[in-house]
Amino acid sequence: MPEIEVGKVKDFFARPVVAGIDLTGSLKVGDKIHIKGHTTDIEMVVASMQINNVNVTEAKAGDSVGIKVPDRVRPGDKVYKVT
Repeated sequence: MPEIEVGKVKDFFARPVVAGIDLTGSLKVGDKIHIKGHTTDIEMVVASMQINNVNVTEAKAGDSVGIKVPDRVRPGDKVYKVT
């Protein structure tokens, strides 16, 4: 399936397991994403997303969002939207 780069991981928080992502494209709750890095390879559906601790359903380029992830990700990992 084709993938479009929509951002990059900026931060990772272990409790709760959340990735802070700087977006370069748009992202919505329900989108399937692929987080890929040197040791990271996670495919998941965005179940919830927050900007400044407020739940949102969509975000655009330039936003910084927090997304719950199933496993550790690392700063610099690229985030792709699976289309």
